[in-house]
Amino acid sequence: MKRDPQVHEAPAWLQAVLAGQRGAIARVLSQVERGDRDTASLSATLAPHLGRAHVLGITGAPGAGKSTLVHALLGELLARGKTLAVIAVDPSSPISGGAVLGDRVRMGEHGAHPDVFIRSVASRGHLGGLSQATAAMIDVLDAAGFDMVIVETVGAGQSEVEIMRVADTRLVACPPGLGDDVQALKAGILEIADLLVVTKSDLPGAEPAARHLKDMLHLRAAAEGWKVPVLRVSSTAGTGIAELADGIEAHIAVAGRGRRLQHQAHPTAHRAHEAPADRVRRLAALDPFVRSLGISCVEAGPGMAAVEITLGAQHLNFNGTCHGGVTFALADTAFGLASNSHGKVAAGIDAHITYQVAANEGDTLLARATEVSRSKKLAVYRVDVTRRDGAMVSSFTGTVYVTQRATP
Repeated sequence: MKRDPQVHEAPAWLQAVLAGQRGAIARVLSQVERGDRDTASLSATLAPHLGRAHVLGITGAPGAGKSTLVHALLGELLARGKTLAVIAVDPSSPISGGAVLGDRVRMGEHGAHPDVFIRSVASRGHLGGLSQATAAMIDVLDAAGFDMVIVETVGAGQSEVEIMRVADTRLVACPPGLGDDVQALKAGILEIADLLVVTKSDLPGAEPAARHLKDMLHLRAAAEGWKVPVLRVSSTAGTGIAELADGIEAHIAVAGRGRRLQHQAHPTAHRAHEAPADRVRRLAALDPFVRSLGISCVEAGPGMAAVEITLGAQHLNFNGTCHGGVTFALADTAFGLASNSHGKVAAGIDAHITYQVAANEGDTLLARATEVSRSKKLAVYRVDVTRRDGAMVSSFTGTVYVTQRATP
């Protein structure tokens, strides 16, 4: 058999990864996680070798049974002859900063199988339910030749939808007992689901949970060629796992492999479906003026945004207190982000601000913008600027004109 000259001439570490050598895979993953490798350069090197693995993202609220579900799925997929890699994103240890290895313990039965590779990764405080290194680590495992890479997020809430960018198939685990809380979730992770799974379905409340999820799907635009199923599973009892594996394979047949790579190649192509929280954070990161002032986005969602700033000497006026322009800029940033969370460019046409108390160097100010009203063309927002002690520093109201153009 002829060897691919591109592989033959590749660096030794790449040849080892492409050959599926577990030690080499583990070393490169460690280098990526520690930041010892430039991820952009790594991804460019691996790019010609990507596209074999299907990436299954599993997300959901803390305690939804994601790890137990992954364990059960591993057994089913192994029985179907698949080679599998798992990235389990765990909370960071407050002592070492490393991963709390709860997920690997649950999956330990399959960890020694020659066709399974399990890696726990610390989130290290990164928002979105993943770690900063997750996408590059997926590329490494894809290049190594696994049939499927399963990514389990740390417990995620409605705004934690980063899994959307790295997974080909997105599974959202929902335990019984959500009840009306499903409505609170529908603007976030439920909207990105390709498969909705009621976990722990042997417990009371599984049927109402499934019914709520099916009702929610009527409010969501259907994906072309795919109807999101609501499946009930009990990982401990082993019921529904085969049906779930069938559902995953059915979605692969419709969506194809390499969906995540299409998103990476055309990063703007899917912004129409971008979650509001993701959009707000992305827009905040694109604003050089916001960055120059030291303003950071700390909360985001549909029609809302919260930003904060810790005052330094550069933010003070001649009286030694916070410059009014800084307070206005903070409030205006929250206003602009919240009003553009819906995906249409919203241009400010009117703003009014009042000042209540002064702020001083070292104070942290929080500006929270909320949507008061919205029509097809106009929307009104209120922004409260407070200190950490709860004192109201400023009140801001603003009106925007909503265009038909999509946000950048």
